[in-house]
Amino acid sequence: MKAWKRIVVKVGTSTICRSDGTLNLRKIERFARILTDLKNEGHDVILVTSGAIMVGAHKIGWGRRPATMAGKQAAAAIGQCELMSIYDRYFMEYGSTTAQLLLTKDVTENEEARRNVIATFQELLKTHAIPIINENDSIATEEIVYGDNDTLSAVVACLCNADLLIILSDIEGLYEADPSVHPEARLIPVVHDLDAVINAAGGSHTENGTGGMVTKLHAVSIAAKQHIPVIIASGEDPHILYDISDGHQRGTLFEIGDAQ
Repeated sequence: MKAWKRIVVKVGTSTICRSDGTLNLRKIERFARILTDLKNEGHDVILVTSGAIMVGAHKIGWGRRPATMAGKQAAAAIGQCELMSIYDRYFMEYGSTTAQLLLTKDVTENEEARRNVIATFQELLKTHAIPIINENDSIATEEIVYGDNDTLSAVVACLCNADLLIILSDIEGLYEADPSVHPEARLIPVVHDLDAVINAAGGSHTENGTGGMVTKLHAVSIAAKQHIPVIIASGEDPHILYDISDGHQRGTLFEIGDAQ
């Protein structure tokens, strides 16, 4: 990572939330400390986070993720406040300034709005703030929603001209086959040909196998167009970011074509 100055780190809902929708404060605190440490080492750090809808649904007392668009928007509006408050509190404890950006497809795909977002990123990073990005689920509709933050993280990586995108989830990386069905399946450490692994991946729809990789592989394809390498790894232990920073192989590194 020392050669990768500007990094985007994406954390999924399952990484920062428990199954009941409560935030895993211990894990968020570790992310805040480690990302601040990486910033202090000289990296530009951008965090893309999921979790607002699940956190909001829990706070409302619904007990489950809402099924309707209105329900999701209401939960997101409440959950985003809670989520950002927690992030800001922990990052501030370690001396980092945070900034919130909520994006939708109509913003990132409109030429003028896109330029404004890029300019905002550049200015925030000049101040050494840590931008925290989420989709603007409280106003998003089917026409303007990305629908998953894997895709959004790749778009953000392209917008801010990142050197590396790290996608952390409950998936260890890309396996040769679904490890829940084929326990002998091996983790693929490095991928250079995305088409080859997509073909090898077909069929499974489990989160621990290749089905859970669908949106992540789509994110890889977006990042690859701007030659940005991507690491997909488990976010169970935030210290994995130190391992990556120290040059240890973790998860699956995608260096597609010139994305290296």
